[in-house]
Amino acid sequence: MKALVLVGGFGTRLRPLTLTTPKQMLPIAGRPMIEWVVGRLADHGVDEVVLSLGYRPDAFIEAYPDEVCAGLPIRYVTEPEPRGTAGAVRFAADEVGFDDTFLVLNGDVLTDLDISALVDFHRSRGAEATISLHKVEDPSAFGVVPTDDEGRVIAFVEKPPREEAPTDLINAGTYVVEPSVLDLIEPGREVSIERETFPAIVDRCGLYAMAADTYWLDTGTPQLYVTANLDVITGRRAGASAEPVRGDVAGSARVVDSVIGVGSTVGTDAAVVASVVMNGVHIGEGAAIEDSVLMDGVRIGAGARVTGCSVIGAGEEVAAGAQLDGDRVPGPNDG
Repeated sequence: MKALVLVGGFGTRLRPLTLTTPKQMLPIAGRPMIEWVVGRLADHGVDEVVLSLGYRPDAFIEAYPDEVCAGLPIRYVTEPEPRGTAGAVRFAADEVGFDDTFLVLNGDVLTDLDISALVDFHRSRGAEATISLHKVEDPSAFGVVPTDDEGRVIAFVEKPPREEAPTDLINAGTYVVEPSVLDLIEPGREVSIERETFPAIVDRCGLYAMAADTYWLDTGTPQLYVTANLDVITGRRAGASAEPVRGDVAGSARVVDSVIGVGSTVGTDAAVVASVVMNGVHIGEGAAIEDSVLMDGVRIGAGARVTGCSVIGAGEEVAAGAQLDGDRVPGPNDG
C-alpha cells in the first residue's frame, strides 16, 4: 500500500521556527518530525511513501538523498504552486499513480492511530474514503464530522463556531482513499479536500469515518510543538522514547522536562524548564528558559529570562539580563 504524506505547507503559525525550515523537518526530541510520521507506517502494510512537497522541498531531498526515510522507500512530488489538500492528492496521483487503496496523511499530525484497523473499517463498509476521527474539547479550529450509527458521514462541517458544532469529533488527518475519489478532484487548480472533495463524497453516500481514542497531536503552533517534544521525553506518548539531554549541563544547572540538543551548553545556576533547546545553543550563567524554543546556535546571555513560549530564531543572541516573554525573534539569517 502507498501512503501520501502532505508536507507542502508554509507553517506560518510556527514562525519563526519555519522561516527557513519546513515544519516536518523540525526536530521532535532530536528526530525530524517526518520520521515520527513515516516510521510507524511499515507496521500497517505501507511499502512506499510519497512526500507531497511545496515549501522548501530541498530540505527533504537533502536530508534523504538515498530516498529512504525511517526505513521506508520514499518518492518526491513537488507542486509547481500550492494546490490545496485535494489538489496535492490529485497532483501526486498524476505523477506517481494510485491504482489501489491508498493512505493520505497530514505530515504535521503525530498520532498512534491503528491504521490497520482504519483500513479494515474502510473495507468493511465498502467506502470510497474513510476519515479517522479524534475527540477534542473545542472543535472550532477543525473540520467536524458527524456520522450515523454505521459510521457513514452525514455532513462535513469545516471549522464551525464552538456553540454550533454538531459533534466534538474532528477530522484527525489520516484518510483511506479509493482511486475513484481522484475523479472528483479537478486537476491543475487549488482544491480543498475538506471543503470540496469530502462533501462531494458525502453526496454520493461514500464517505465514512472511524473514531479512535489514541494519542493525537496537531503540531501547528509553537506551544503544540513544545508539547510534542515533551510528550516523547516524559513518556506521555506511549512507546515513544528519546534521550532528552545530549548537550553539556553544568552541575549546578537545573533541567526539567526539556530537550537539550547536541553541542549545547547550559551554564552554572541556569534553569531550563519545559523547553526545547536545539543544537549548538549556549545558555549563560543564571539564565532561565521556560516553556520556550531556542533554535540552533542561539546564545543566551547571563541572567536573561526567556519565558511564555518565546521562540528565538537560529543564530540569534539574547543579551545578558534581557527579559523575553512570549516573543517571536527571527534569527539574523531569517530574512
